[in-house]
Amino acid sequence: MSSAVAKIIDDLRDRGGLKGTDVANIAAVSPATVSRWTAGKAFPHPKTQLLISDLRYVVDRLAEFYSPDETRLWLYAKHRLLDGRRAIDLIHDGHADEVLAVIESLDAATYT
Repeated sequence: MSSAVAKIIDDLRDRGGLKGTDVANIAAVSPATVSRWTAGKAFPHPKTQLLISDLRYVVDRLAEFYSPDETRLWLYAKHRLLDGRRAIDLIHDGHADEVLAVIESLDAATYT
């Protein structure tokens, strides 16, 4: 039986185009650690679980607008609405709310 963390990582790959190395970079762990999480041989620290959970929420919201490859590119690109910062860095630093605010503005723009 796969763990909840493994399911989230699979979802990040399927919906966000993210690879294990991407998750490793965001969580500041080695790719081997992410592999152990995926295999259910280890579990992330609770703070890292929160970060992965925030990343999943951001990816889920972006998946409403973009393909997985486009979502990955969006996360890694610098954005004017994020003052030239990359979403991936903001999520890593615990500022997923700033990223979500920009995504919400994308959503609002589709309805105006």
